[in-house]
Amino acid sequence: MEMVKENKVDILGPPQSSAPVATTVVTIQTETAVPDHIVWSLFNTIFMNWCCLGFVAFAYSVKSRDRKMVGDMTGARTYASTAKCLNVWALVLGLLLTITFIIFFVAGSLMISQTISEVIKQYGGP
Repeated sequence: MEMVKENKVDILGPPQSSAPVATTVVTIQTETAVPDHIVWSLFNTIFMNWCCLGFVAFAYSVKSRDRKMVGDMTGARTYASTAKCLNVWALVLGLLLTITFIIFFVAGSLMISQTISEVIKQYGGP
């Protein structure tokens, strides 16, 4: 014997008040994008590795990517933030030290050429 259940639905009709209906839309992202800065870290490791900051930033970037793969977004953001900070410092120090090196190289070259020309004049050169 088969039992049939009936559900009764009351039709209420339109709302009785003329007030506007407020709606709220909640958007839930299933995957949050956490940048791990691994390409920037690799660039700093290869080209601007002053004081090994690029290598340390690369290590933190890899840790951030590992945390993201496990699903720990808070840990991934923390490691990514540290990697970004180290990358900024590596880039700034690398640029400053490179510019300083170029200035000293140019100044040294000018001083050497000036000294050589004075020596040549002093010892009877043309």
